[in-house]
Amino acid sequence: MSATAWIILWAAVLTYLTRVGGHLMLSRFEHVHSRVEAGLNAVPAAVLTTLVAPAAMTAGPVEWTALVVAALMSLRFGMLPLFLVAGAVLIVGRQMFG
Repeated sequence: MSATAWIILWAAVLTYLTRVGGHLMLSRFEHVHSRVEAGLNAVPAAVLTTLVAPAAMTAGPVEWTALVVAALMSLRFGMLPLFLVAGAVLIVGRQMFG
């Protein structure tokens, strides 16, 4: 097996173990404090920000257009339509302009 396949396999195993470990740890508590719950609810937005922010710093007009579309759609629609439309704007924009 190649080194890349091993890396992917171990990344999948470790990701699964961290998710299961977190679930098992939280399932031992009858009640989760509201601050802990608020912190856990903020994790997806924090992870998404860490993925988008560096790309936004070096983005061109096409990427900024997709980000603006995503921001506007987030005010009205759910995550799936947001990703589909903003992704389509990005793909079409890159094909047409660069």
